[in-house]
Amino acid sequence: MGKGMRAGKKPSGPKQGDMQKRMMQVQAVQARMEALQEELNERELSASAGGGAVSVTVNGRKELTAIQIKPEAVDPDDVETLQDLVMAAANEALRQMDELCQKEMSQLTGGLGIPGF
Repeated sequence: MGKGMRAGKKPSGPKQGDMQKRMMQVQAVQARMEALQEELNERELSASAGGGAVSVTVNGRKELTAIQIKPEAVDPDDVETLQDLVMAAANEALRQMDELCQKEMSQLTGGLGIPGF
């Protein structure tokens, strides 16, 4: 037995009630995170490139859901520019969706220090 300890006396530490309360809080946050993730999966966001010549829409699952190309952006002699515009719009839409998801999740977790959020 350690110094100052008596037989039958438990060392001081977190109480059982405190631990249960924390577990319930963690479970509640987890449930809210799952609901938020489902909501974010259904959300859509659009970005454009080339002054609006190409527009791409993505959802929270990071899937392309729409691509719009204005006729004036199509030049058979310059396919590479169109490809670059589509890629730029898609990358921007995905970047914005990542940013939105991180912002929403960090508001929910509020500094809990959960890895990956």
